[in-house]
Amino acid sequence: MAPLEPWEKVLVSASFLESTHGQFTCVQCHGGTQSPDKDTAHTDLIANPYTDSVGRCDRCHAEIMANFPDSLHASLSGYPVAMQSRSVPENHPALQEAYNNHCSKCHSSCTDCHITQPQHLGGGFLDGHNFVKTPPMTRTCTACHGTRVGDEYLGKHEDIPGDVHFRVGRMNCVACHSGESLHNTPPDARGNRYWGEQSPACTTCHTTVGQKDDPILQHTIHGEKLSCQVCHSVSYTSCDGCHVAISEKTGLPFFRTEATYLTFFIGRNPLDNENRPYEYVPLRHVPVAPTSYQYYGENLLPNFDLRPTWMYATPHNIQRKTPQNQSCNSCHGNAEIFLTADKVKPEELNANRRVIVEEVPAPIPGQ
Repeated sequence: MAPLEPWEKVLVSASFLESTHGQFTCVQCHGGTQSPDKDTAHTDLIANPYTDSVGRCDRCHAEIMANFPDSLHASLSGYPVAMQSRSVPENHPALQEAYNNHCSKCHSSCTDCHITQPQHLGGGFLDGHNFVKTPPMTRTCTACHGTRVGDEYLGKHEDIPGDVHFRVGRMNCVACHSGESLHNTPPDARGNRYWGEQSPACTTCHTTVGQKDDPILQHTIHGEKLSCQVCHSVSYTSCDGCHVAISEKTGLPFFRTEATYLTFFIGRNPLDNENRPYEYVPLRHVPVAPTSYQYYGENLLPNFDLRPTWMYATPHNIQRKTPQNQSCNSCHGNAEIFLTADKVKPEELNANRRVIVEEVPAPIPGQ
């Protein structure tokens, strides 16, 4: 038998044809025209059904699709909000162009989690044409959330163990981040996922924390003064100076980051809202710089100092025992682990005034 032509090879297995999605005809999801002629059949073909979801994904998943297009995974709305808040309206078109070239392609669709792996991993089906209900963690979740969340959670930094939930509990991402939260995480006007209700929250599973039957006194003492990660996180990744441009050789967008390094700094809470009322939280340096988007125009971030460069963080490297919770004075009086002014770049001091710790909590006598 002669080898099949490439267009004759269809990645459809018997298991797919027996599945629920396999009961649909090709054109019901992919459009095109039912015809034995290839060119005719591919007329108006939709390679990714999510790009035209009406009558496709939402035909059966209407409840999910009602909210998903506005979710942070699909819209990435936090990025333009963060960019524009450091700028002025007349610069927004240039920033929008930068966002379209460098940021918007990272959004997730239904297929990006349930059928294929991300394009920067080479794309391709996860399991033939079969739909995978629970996305495989390392081929989808940490493929996008890799250099920070993935490496921290899986313990890929030298001498730093993986998150206890993974290392001991073998929990994957969806153990905490439910399908409901992933499909329906609309931001508020600030475009920040940290302004809404905490979901997931540590206390969802650790129900005794801070309660009268909590056997750990420190939980009661610190109450809502500290986020859980202040005591239970270890060193995590921070980045400096991301700059974007279009390659003269390939015409493709690219970015460069000046530095990536491990930190653990406790600072003042830059959010201070009712859902996160903590006084102190871990802070992570984000790679924005005044010149990050200079390829698209001069001085596009004239209000750079309106937002901190050390931001609220929830590192995914939780440990029960950490250097800072070994004793009271492992934290109290230990200036090394607090974000004091000497640890902030001089040109970023104004931006970070409200998160810098001016006076480190005093040591506790006798401890």
